[in-house]
Amino acid sequence: MERLKKYAQNINVQLDSTAINRFEKYMNIVLEWNTKINLTSITDKDEFIVKHFCDSISVIANVDIPQNSKIIDIGTGAGFPAIPILIARPDLKITMLDSLNKRLIFIKEQVLPVLDLNASVVHARAEEFSHKSEYRENFDFAVSRAVANLSALSEYCIPFVKVGGKFISMKGFDSEDEISVAQNAIEILGGKIVDVKKFVLPDNSGRSIVITDKIKNTPGKYPRRAVKINKNPL
Repeated sequence: MERLKKYAQNINVQLDSTAINRFEKYMNIVLEWNTKINLTSITDKDEFIVKHFCDSISVIANVDIPQNSKIIDIGTGAGFPAIPILIARPDLKITMLDSLNKRLIFIKEQVLPVLDLNASVVHARAEEFSHKSEYRENFDFAVSRAVANLSALSEYCIPFVKVGGKFISMKGFDSEDEISVAQNAIEILGGKIVDVKKFVLPDNSGRSIVITDKIKNTPGKYPRRAVKINKNPL
């Protein structure tokens, strides 16, 4: 945990003893349950702390997130980046969405109660759920560390963001080509890329955060079905 504490200090993220204790419990729970269900391919604790925890809390350091903001994490998996963000900022109102229910059951039954944290867990496909009126354009921020290319990922995520909110995409260090290709899709969906924050994790691996402002409503026909999004990106 010392590596996490030092990195947090370096990027100006405040982690008290309660937060550090929660991070340690969370890592141990994930690694324990990883033998039963596939949660992460990273099982070395040092690498886990860097790739999952340090990477996730970098969002807080690079994006101004007001108190009590509503955030949805699309494709949350085992809870990254949502739960590390929530541990660091328990004031935030976080919804975790994923299409694989067994991971969400794990989060709901094994993680949130043990860490004494409150969050919403939703089992659904993003391209279907964002058409529901109670979720569409209802969040201050959408965040995703999913592996989809930015054009497709934007169509999954931007419809959840209210006008004036932001879509935060976590990407590799060299993402310029992907960003360039995605510009048209983001514009069609009502967004505009306003910044790309680059940073280096404690293991010297480079990462970037692509910040997109939602400047107008997403047309009602988006997102399309997943097969169309993936085969014919905007």
